[in-house]
Amino acid sequence: METKRRYYVSVQSRTIMENQGDAAYELEIDATPEQIDRLRDLFDEKEDYEQDSFIRAHAPGIPYHHDAPNDGYDASLQTIYETLHDLGTKETKDHIESMQVLNRNW
Repeated sequence: METKRRYYVSVQSRTIMENQGDAAYELEIDATPEQIDRLRDLFDEKEDYEQDSFIRAHAPGIPYHHDAPNDGYDASLQTIYETLHDLGTKETKDHIESMQVLNRNW
């Protein structure tokens, strides 16, 4: 089993850093390299849905609730926050819970 290391994450800018001072971040997690690879994949997936949603936004006749790219975006963001919560420090877990973005009962 690989050792976990501390990482600093910004969901908004989709960055995962090993050095705290490299850039602004919102959350701290402890993760293995494999878990970081999975998180990067989730960020890439979110970006793909984001681009699809941007294209769809220029077709105003489609209501938001009938829009598969937006559903995919929402689901990918949910998965990202669930993953960050699972890997997060106590402060990160508390922060994510306070955001009320997870479909979990605490």
